[in-house]
Amino acid sequence: MKALILFAAFAAPAPARAPAQDVARWEQEAKHVTIIRDDWGIPHVYGRSDADAVFGLIYAQAEDDFNRVETNYLNAMGRLAEADGESRIYQDLRMKLFINPDSIKAQYAASPPWLKRLMNAWADGLNFYLYKHPDVKPRVITRFQPWMALTFSEGSIGGDIERVSLRELQAFYENGPAPAAGTGEGETSPEPTGSNGIAIAPANTIRHHALLLINPHTSFFFRAEVQVVSDEGLDAYGAVTWGQFFVYQGFNDRVGWMHTTSGVDAIDEYLETVVKKGDRYYYRSGTADRPVTVSTITVPYQTATGMARKTFTVYRTHHGPIIRKADAKWVSIRLMEEPRKALIQSYTRTKARNYRAFRQVMDLHTNSSNNTIFASADGDIAYFHGNFIPRRDTSFDWTRPVDGSNPATEWRGLLSVDETPHLLNPASGWLYNSNNWPWSAAGPSSPKREDYPAYVETGGESARGLHAIRVLEHTTDLTLTSLIGAAFDSYLTWFEKPIPALIRAWDETPAADPLKARVSEQIALLRAWDLRWSATSIPTSLAVCWGDHVERQVGAEARRAGRAVPDYIAQRTTAEQLLQALVAASDTLTADFGSWKIPWGDINRFQRLTADIVQPFSDAAPSIPVAFTSSRWGSLASFAARAYPEPRNGTGRAATASWPWWNSATACGPRRSQPAGRAAIPTLRISTMKPDATPRAICGMCTSIARSSRATQSASTILGVEQHSGRAPDGARPLTGVDRLSLTGSST
Repeated sequence: MKALILFAAFAAPAPARAPAQDVARWEQEAKHVTIIRDDWGIPHVYGRSDADAVFGLIYAQAEDDFNRVETNYLNAMGRLAEADGESRIYQDLRMKLFINPDSIKAQYAASPPWLKRLMNAWADGLNFYLYKHPDVKPRVITRFQPWMALTFSEGSIGGDIERVSLRELQAFYENGPAPAAGTGEGETSPEPTGSNGIAIAPANTIRHHALLLINPHTSFFFRAEVQVVSDEGLDAYGAVTWGQFFVYQGFNDRVGWMHTTSGVDAIDEYLETVVKKGDRYYYRSGTADRPVTVSTITVPYQTATGMARKTFTVYRTHHGPIIRKADAKWVSIRLMEEPRKALIQSYTRTKARNYRAFRQVMDLHTNSSNNTIFASADGDIAYFHGNFIPRRDTSFDWTRPVDGSNPATEWRGLLSVDETPHLLNPASGWLYNSNNWPWSAAGPSSPKREDYPAYVETGGESARGLHAIRVLEHTTDLTLTSLIGAAFDSYLTWFEKPIPALIRAWDETPAADPLKARVSEQIALLRAWDLRWSATSIPTSLAVCWGDHVERQVGAEARRAGRAVPDYIAQRTTAEQLLQALVAASDTLTADFGSWKIPWGDINRFQRLTADIVQPFSDAAPSIPVAFTSSRWGSLASFAARAYPEPRNGTGRAATASWPWWNSATACGPRRSQPAGRAAIPTLRISTMKPDATPRAICGMCTSIARSSRATQSASTILGVEQHSGRAPDGARPLTGVDRLSLTGSST
């Protein structure tokens, strides 16, 4: 199914000199754009038209981190191996199964004129940046084409295509054995990713205006922070995924929107019955045999001596491409493939002015992997569950591959918004999502599970979801400050049942048992612990390490039993298992840090030494402590870490990489005056939407503070507040020509 060809070439040939007519066009576009950098380096982009604003926005992104911009499109188009080599071949093959340049170009050609103008401006902005910065050497893409914008049209942290297993894809197309399934033994639960979104109705706020908390959890530096404004009604502030020209999570002067990774079932796998007749493959569809579509995909990849190519013969049915084999069956996958509609939805929601307009955008149904939390200056709050949910026959188990030959397994259109879990102004006065199920989204006002087909949600409740309910229920008279306080609440709900079970196990252990004395001091600390994290907390260190050890012992059993891990630990785990895990945790901490009595902030730390996408770490460099824990333990303001394999300073201890978070608290009501300068509360954006006059955004300016780490890393931000009008601030230096795209403040 593959062929290998070598040829002499380089991944990124020197860019050709830009034609004079292109340069003239770019410079003319630049005259319509102003980019103002605040003291924290955040770009505030102003354009006459939306296309002008897009031109300036992508130029500013390229100034900040062209490497990440290009890398996102290398990934989206399946071209990473051209830069990174053979290790990326199957990642590229996976993308190329879905992203075909010819079909994408046809979608560009069929796009409405206004969208073409935006894509043209996007390409022009990037190409102008490369023209003005000849010292910047792209790894592969030396000339951006407008159609490329359609290859990366949805900005979440893990797209649908990435759910295809690279190991199983390689096994199928290499004609190798399928990889063995893991048992789960000795493993912990996958690190939770995703976000928190909270909306508060006016009746529950002290000033009677809706509040919105925007708190995405992403990998470090996954998105840039921007404001982008045009004379055509665009005025959005928020987070932009590198290389895209729309604010993915943020607000304009009337509405705000937040996305959280959804547990919705938006993807299906089909077991295809394939037979070979002569030299052709056929698959069963109902009572007929249909020919398998066969094509070739070539993946270029970089080597030490030049470029090589590997060519694959690939297969697909009407459901989608074949991605693996299960026993004797080929497995195809079906998912949303609507890049033009997805880009339209991603952009037009940033210009919505009220709930009705935002709801109309949601009817495009192309935000496939996310839930959405919404609030407006009109006082509306809303929850949208998923946005691409195929209508299916409920007699099948859609969490597993279904019989592709059975016509009953075909999709029957999409569920409308009204047919999915959806909330508008719930009686509870609040709603939220923390990547958990929607059945607790608004307390007693939540959607009811029995009203919907099982496939609308495949997940469950989480420690973070329970924490959100804890800080929201029975809460009234909220303010921006108290909503921020809720987002930073330090309680760790995961330990509510396991810690009492551990203490009870110790209490019931006979005094003569050596375990009793071995962990008596640890038990005393945990008995007095309030289940709250802090940088100075020793119990937090001990509890997190213990929780990790005990879950490795019984987590797989709990998941097989369909039980929440904390409940299983509290109810089904033996006293000896609980206490032995505490011994193991104590020994681990002592081995790594010299004592188990170590404050959490001495373990959980952040370091940024370079701007590299894959970060290096060094114990010899400084670091900063991080008080909060992984969201796995129920922390809303969360930070995740993983072991970093390289020894440091001869200690052999493991460093970690991290998942930070970004917060925006927005009040949808009349703006109170705020002094310019630094905000009193770190890591928060405070902005206000004015309901009845020309908007004046209060923008929190943030920058990551990079010091470094001893054993773990996290994110820390410092914000300032500065006022801007809908256009460039009064007194701003008028910039002319190309200089409009210069920095006017210090950059991050």
